[in-house]
Amino acid sequence: MTIKCKVKSITPLACNTYKILLSPEEKVQFQAGQYLMIVMGEKDKRPFSIANAPSNEGDDLELHIGAAEHNAYAIEVVEAMKLALNNNSEIVIDVPHGDAWFRDDSKRPVMLIAGGTGFSYTRSILKYCIDRQINRTIYLYWGAKDSCQLYAKDELNDIDVQYPNISFVPVIEQAEENWTGKLGNVLEAIESDFSSLEEFDIYLAGRFEMAGAARERFTQNKSAKSERMFADAYSFI
Repeated sequence: MTIKCKVKSITPLACNTYKILLSPEEKVQFQAGQYLMIVMGEKDKRPFSIANAPSNEGDDLELHIGAAEHNAYAIEVVEAMKLALNNNSEIVIDVPHGDAWFRDDSKRPVMLIAGGTGFSYTRSILKYCIDRQINRTIYLYWGAKDSCQLYAKDELNDIDVQYPNISFVPVIEQAEENWTGKLGNVLEAIESDFSSLEEFDIYLAGRFEMAGAARERFTQNKSAKSERMFADAYSFI
């Protein structure tokens, strides 16, 4: 369904990454891990994960949009948001979408995997699990080029300490002074840490090639069940 929204705020999260809060004219019903479409034109709808949980965070919708210089697709959306904020005008969304929502009827441990701003997808699921006091074992692996792009790492480190069932593992590609976390590719980090992923429900958001590689490598090398791997990319690849 299409819903009109006001742009409540636009806040920088990291270099070329923005947190955008939308206030819809009516409450939006969605499941943790689903996404919305920003309507840019009659035949131009652009998908972005909803970063908040469908629970105790109010009626606003939170987006995390990475708009680097080479990404006109996202830059144009951010510019439209800024214009709507400055003019107090409305933007239109089409919501909800996506089949990679969190399966809360499962008892299996959970592996959340994020590449870059794919974190917004995993954040919705993680917040939902915390809100609902879901005590399944949860791992969140977040990969990025550098630590600056891990804009929520302090919040996640606090969650790691506060909740014994939740583990946060940051992974960066470029070596940095004083970095004590994992270095390299996020999928390789997971393969190194786990002898088997057979028992896991795996939720993943990132580039399509990352999602494809994860499914191939984890099912072949780590006994993951393809039917227990969830990513919106799997509807297209």
